[in-house]
Amino acid sequence: MSILKTLIFLFIPVFGFSTQQNKGFFDFEWQEKDGKIILTIDELGEEFLYVNALATGVGSNDLGLDRGQLGGRRIVKFEKVGNKILLIQPNYNFRGTSDNQAEANSIEEAFAKSVIGGFPILNAENGRYRIDITDFLLRDAHGIANTLSRKNQGNYTVDQSKSAIYLPNTISFPDNTEFEAMVTLKGNAIGAEIRSVTPDAGFVTVNMHHSFIRLPDNNYKPRAFHPSAGYFGIGYSDYSAPIYENINKRLITRHRLKKKDPTAKMSEAVEPIVYYLDPGCPEPVKSALLEGAKWWNQAFEAAGYINAFQVKVLPKNAHPLDIRYNVIQWVHRSTRGWSYGSTITDPRTGEIIKGHVSLGSLRVRQDFMIAQGILSPYANSNLNHDELMELALARLRQLSAHEIGHTIGLAHNFAASVDNRASVMDYPHPLIDIVNGKADISNAYDDQIGDWDKRAVLYGYQDFDPQTNEQAALEQILKETIQSNTEFISDKDARARGGLHPTAHLWDNGNNAIDELERLNKVRAFSMKNFGENTITEGTPYSALENILVPLYFMNRYQVEAVSKLIGGVAYSYAVKGYDERPNIHPVDVKTQEQAVEALLKTVAPNYLQIPQHIKALIPPPAYGYNKDRESFAGNTGFLLDPLAAAAAATNNLFRFMFQSERLARINQQKDYDLKAYYDQVCQTIFNAKVKTDEERRINQIVQTSFVTNLIQAGIQNPDLQVKAISKYYLQEEVNPKYLTKNGDSFEDKAHLAALIEMITNATIDPESWTKPQIQEMPPGSPIGCGDFHDSQ
Repeated sequence: MSILKTLIFLFIPVFGFSTQQNKGFFDFEWQEKDGKIILTIDELGEEFLYVNALATGVGSNDLGLDRGQLGGRRIVKFEKVGNKILLIQPNYNFRGTSDNQAEANSIEEAFAKSVIGGFPILNAENGRYRIDITDFLLRDAHGIANTLSRKNQGNYTVDQSKSAIYLPNTISFPDNTEFEAMVTLKGNAIGAEIRSVTPDAGFVTVNMHHSFIRLPDNNYKPRAFHPSAGYFGIGYSDYSAPIYENINKRLITRHRLKKKDPTAKMSEAVEPIVYYLDPGCPEPVKSALLEGAKWWNQAFEAAGYINAFQVKVLPKNAHPLDIRYNVIQWVHRSTRGWSYGSTITDPRTGEIIKGHVSLGSLRVRQDFMIAQGILSPYANSNLNHDELMELALARLRQLSAHEIGHTIGLAHNFAASVDNRASVMDYPHPLIDIVNGKADISNAYDDQIGDWDKRAVLYGYQDFDPQTNEQAALEQILKETIQSNTEFISDKDARARGGLHPTAHLWDNGNNAIDELERLNKVRAFSMKNFGENTITEGTPYSALENILVPLYFMNRYQVEAVSKLIGGVAYSYAVKGYDERPNIHPVDVKTQEQAVEALLKTVAPNYLQIPQHIKALIPPPAYGYNKDRESFAGNTGFLLDPLAAAAAATNNLFRFMFQSERLARINQQKDYDLKAYYDQVCQTIFNAKVKTDEERRINQIVQTSFVTNLIQAGIQNPDLQVKAISKYYLQEEVNPKYLTKNGDSFEDKAHLAALIEMITNATIDPESWTKPQIQEMPPGSPIGCGDFHDSQ
């Protein structure tokens, strides 16, 4: 492999065609006549990093095939076997670090490796081998066909006749060689998503990118993973570890960063971490993303660095997939969707070689629309955008910082919102309040890095004086972080519907989940009262109000989830002996659980769920030329807004959390607030609710039906046998005789009660045949302009 530091192009005419020689990390030759890439290998057995990616995307958030999306990342090497060159992926999941070569060999030979490519040798000279890698580059390396099949979009295969090497992005640099191919997949399109984003869904053409990357030198020092440090990690099994040590080793992922003077309190970096922003970002988006990205320098300054984290605009002649550039890309899709931070990481050490951030362009418009529904600003002018724009741009600053946080190694911290916004690695819901009779969005999002982020960067990036005991210093950093009571709780403890940690939430605010729900309900009521003509600009069809109403009507959806975690909830930490002496397990007290149930049931009160008449009177079916979409309310009334379906969706969302199987099992094991007390509190509220109008009565019937169907499901399908028995018995001996046998006040009431009794009877007689009725779902929430999906590989 060449280590030339310059890029050389040589064109040789051959019968009207040309041959292009490219010299760099790998030398290769482009043969225009045959459309082939001929690679030269001059060092067999030398390991390098192979990464495939999507250079151009499909454009659908649902399909998840985005521009700039990184795919497989693996260490590989070329080996000669007979008349072939094989591309072999060693197995770095199982290693031996012993000086005993025989022991190391025995470990390597115990586990399979993978041959991911095989190439006939075209010719060999002086230890240099030339191979044709064209077919390797033209294959479906990113697994697009599998994705489309899995997403029920159709069956696709690569059409070689419509695929070719894409020369503009096929180039060799000193430390990486880049190949790109325009690959066409041919198939029978059956899915709406793929048809909506392609001019001819029978032929899906994307550019697939392949990177051969020089592995870093041996001067990087890995840093140990710790559960409370807040970092992503890599892991492997070390079979040469002493018997008294854990065989599973873990390292954090981080960039290489060293001080010029590690003895100084503040020092410049030997080589700063630099991120480059996609020049295709429009203003004012570009300025907001740059500003938010630069927040991280606050954390590195707190760790003793001077200007060690920098953000610039990507130079015109730079390629975003060039390994030398950490990139922030602005990605377009047909619908709003996730943003994410990916990394190319050395699997041996955890060193991040390249950070790659992808930011969805439509999400900022969702934030703007949320502000539009809250403020209804267009009473006097179509140009009253300033407050709305500031909220949207404030979110972009935070989003930029959040995704970059992933690419410097940090995991989510979903407990930060209860600690005065201690981390940008949380998912922030816009913080809105009512001040002096007006909705105030001035503090919707934070404007700086958090205290937790500074502590995390200190652990991952502090460069110690050579005289310092690094392990002891890192232990001290962790102990001080833990003693500061800045909590860290990440994904698995926050995302599950059965989540039980009382502070680990997505899209929440405040240090008390119940109080925050109450505050949010007031904001919702205030904004619903003012919602109407002033919510939209002149020239906008009134039917467009429906999509603006959706996030306002369901404003509390994430805070509802947060409060539900208090029921059967348990607080805990990632405690480690010797570091954290805090008590590890704290069940939520009974009084708080009862208050949580009370607060949640207020969100399904009939007068809460009904859409005000002044709003219903303004929203007709979609105007000519417009259509409902997945951002609209679902319903049973055709094109007309269905207020009852909206109420059903909110109700089903709540009871989905309240009846989550693991939550019921935990409640059953409590002493003072058992399942019967839990069910009693719900029944007494929803079956004794006071209704004033026919619409409130219908809504209350929807709530009762949702409760009963969930209780039936718990009595038939819950995996905990005690929960199953108690739920079934409560249904038969409490709900049926106490609440359903009374005479209804009207024909509709009698029909409703009869339907519930029939459903319970049928489920009791033949539980094996019972299926839960199809429920009404809310339109998509995450990302609400505030979501992301991290990728730490």
